[in-house]
Amino acid sequence: MQKTSITDIAEITGLSITTVSRVLSGKAEQYRIGKKSQEKVREAAQKLHYVPNHFAANLRTGKSNTLALIIPSLNNPFFAGIASEINTELRKFNYITIISDSDENVEIEKMELLQMTARNIEGLIIVPCGDQWQHIKEIQDQRIPVVCIDRYFEHLDIPYISTDNYEGANKATQYLIENGHSKITCIQGVQTSTPNRLRVKGFTDAMREAGHKEINIVGDDFTFQNGYLETKLLLQQKQRPTAIFTLSNTIAMGCMKALKEENIHVPNDISLITFDDHPYLDYLSTPLSCIAQPVSDISKIAVKFLLSKIQNKDINTSQVLLKPSMKLRDSIRKIN
Repeated sequence: MQKTSITDIAEITGLSITTVSRVLSGKAEQYRIGKKSQEKVREAAQKLHYVPNHFAANLRTGKSNTLALIIPSLNNPFFAGIASEINTELRKFNYITIISDSDENVEIEKMELLQMTARNIEGLIIVPCGDQWQHIKEIQDQRIPVVCIDRYFEHLDIPYISTDNYEGANKATQYLIENGHSKITCIQGVQTSTPNRLRVKGFTDAMREAGHKEINIVGDDFTFQNGYLETKLLLQQKQRPTAIFTLSNTIAMGCMKALKEENIHVPNDISLITFDDHPYLDYLSTPLSCIAQPVSDISKIAVKFLLSKIQNKDINTSQVLLKPSMKLRDSIRKIN
């Protein structure tokens, strides 16, 4: 079946190709095209199932109305939530979002960036998966606006929006200590990522300030498997921790699976708190306490920054840390 063109619509309506093109590209008012002619064109386009050729439009205008979002893992509910929020927000401004998953692999991230720029993207929102930044800076140097979210590079002039990860981890650890816990194990994620480093520092500082010299940090990935394996190893020790602090809800899920297999109950046997909220944490057999990040605000500010840069508007503050909140559920027990 042959694709409908604006020439077909011009023939049916008896209007010129230029008039049809202007109506379909939203420029009817600008060129003072009458309401009846506009209606004719739209009715014909609908009848013929006309689909605009965006590629041809891109060549004419140099604009694609396409933005890229690269996240480390769509399997991670936190990043999936961010992708959904950003996609919804950008749709309000008539942008199409290409969403890609780097699988926590910097080489895949580099390859995806090359493919994205070949598609004439107008801007990029990225959650970098490691501590390498040169390939991201190169995108910015090509005059493509870039905004980092969640993970970022403190020494670069690339705008970023994230959570105050240090404060969130510090608060969670202090709360465990206030409830009598001193043997606390922290299961961390990707060690090179900025949020992980700041969360570990928040945990470590809280432990030291409370006078606890034994600081136990294990793990190396924001995955279910990391949480599961590290918890299995912890449970083999003679002296088990009284509390576990996981640095993402994916790690927490793996941790809870291991605890269940060993018939360890939360919070009666071991207390548990995690970084990152998600609706499902309320529906677990023991609802899980967490440090919640303001995902919606992070996403909206990221979009605001990106569109401002695309429109060459000045941004007064381009590096923002938002305050996290602590949501207490039933997973922490007070001990003597």
